[in-house]
Amino acid sequence: MAQIFACPVQVAVDTIGGKWKIVIIYHLLENVIRFGELKRMIPGITQKMLTQQLRELEADGIVARRVYAEVPPKVEYSITELGKKLEPVFTLLCGWGREYLKGKG
Repeated sequence: MAQIFACPVQVAVDTIGGKWKIVIIYHLLENVIRFGELKRMIPGITQKMLTQQLRELEADGIVARRVYAEVPPKVEYSITELGKKLEPVFTLLCGWGREYLKGKG
């Protein structure tokens, strides 16, 4: 059954909201990143939570997962074309965050 949203902002927040998804997307907008490297880039996130958040972002079409047939398996994550459309939003969020920090200091 499809979820009903009151407004488009609710759709966006439901898709990319939460403590970790925005940080994951931020890092993937810059590069293709392997799982372990991504985990090191995000202090405080558990392996289980990173896996869960990446799976949700993949299911929503924001992140792509590529598995290489190697031993041990190599898995890389990247941003999709749909995810790249978030880049202007992240540019604004980063600018806002910098300004906020200046005002707090």
